[in-house]
Amino acid sequence: MYDVLARPRDLKTAEGCGPAAPLPVAGTSKQGIPVPKGLASHAKVPHARTMLEKHTVPISDVRVPLKRKKTLCEDKVQKIAESILEDGQTTPIQLRPDGDGYVLIEGLHRLEALRILGEVSVLAYFVRARLH
Repeated sequence: MYDVLARPRDLKTAEGCGPAAPLPVAGTSKQGIPVPKGLASHAKVPHARTMLEKHTVPISDVRVPLKRKKTLCEDKVQKIAESILEDGQTTPIQLRPDGDGYVLIEGLHRLEALRILGEVSVLAYFVRARLH
């Protein structure tokens, strides 16, 4: 049986993967080819900007897909509207830029609650569209 405490683990090799096979460097493949990481590499944005940034967007510029509109629950909208009145919008919605406007990805009930309250803008994260 292998005694874990008898030998310090070598972090630069992969134990159990043959005779001390070296691990690939983070961000590169075994052949040294850069490996895409997350949203930033696909959007050609510098890696320092991978954190999502909040943007203020006019509600009138947000388009809600018909399929998403069918999932609207008025009771949930009312509860979120009450919460927004007390605490403000705490969680931004998610939008995808589309031409001159934006397409809603997540946050239909928050968006509708803000419309009911008469707000003209919404806090949003810009994200890439999901592939279905």
